[in-house]
Amino acid sequence: MTAASGVPPLTTENRNSGTFTLAALHLYPVKSCRGIAVQEALLTAAGLEHDREWMIVTPEGRFVTQREAPRLALVATDLGKDALTLAAPGAARLIVPLGGSADVRQVTVWGDRCPAFDQGGPAARWLTEFLGRPLRLVRFDPAHRRLSNSTWTGGVEAPNRFSDGYPLLAISRASLDDLNARLSVPLPMDRFRPNLVLDGLAPYGEDEIGDLVAGDVRLRRVKPCTRCAITTTNQATAEVEGDEPLRTLKSYRWDKALRGVTFGQNLIVVAGAGVRLHAGLDLRAETSAGASPSR
Repeated sequence: MTAASGVPPLTTENRNSGTFTLAALHLYPVKSCRGIAVQEALLTAAGLEHDREWMIVTPEGRFVTQREAPRLALVATDLGKDALTLAAPGAARLIVPLGGSADVRQVTVWGDRCPAFDQGGPAARWLTEFLGRPLRLVRFDPAHRRLSNSTWTGGVEAPNRFSDGYPLLAISRASLDDLNARLSVPLPMDRFRPNLVLDGLAPYGEDEIGDLVAGDVRLRRVKPCTRCAITTTNQATAEVEGDEPLRTLKSYRWDKALRGVTFGQNLIVVAGAGVRLHAGLDLRAETSAGASPSR
């Protein structure tokens, strides 16, 4: 993936006993479609560049996800310099230019109403034919500020695009290893759709971090991620495979206050917009008065 030219990558710091590694980076250009593993990505105030920048909506503008349309897992995404490309089994590739004019429409994502740029008739027909219902593709209007819940961010204004509510999601590899040790059939990380995969932490060590820091970058843990039925959908086949991992997670990761099972942590960008993150980057944990208490 390419990003703004002239922005240098963040160099890896020397390891010390307080560091862990950014093992992998993932972008999800279209909300609820298949993501892209990248070696580096530009950090913006609203998360990784182009993450959840597009969204599929009904003709009335309501967002659609794998919760109601599991076949979205089959829609592969790719980002080039000039276009977003969508591909799916049995369908011709759809090329969506990044430039050009577009009509503005109002869309809703959860409780938020946002202006967005409609991506036109060809994209609408492609989605409608593949998913068997009238749908349209929209792109987030960067002039609009959709902010994360300030109750969780400690009053910090944290913009995001079409994510469920926060700019970034981080999960430790050790957490997935621990969960898989409890499951009869292990699951890949893509079931949980993180942006940042961390290595070098104890299982659920991401729950205890305040800020993740590297150079000028400061990412703050603000809220545990409550998991939904998308985690039961095989991201390679779009098949819903029973009630795992939710059933097992409920046995030891139930959060009474949030009324759900948690796996992974939502983060906001406190500092470092304009820096390029890369896989293999060393991070260190620092305490923060703004971080939510672990649960």
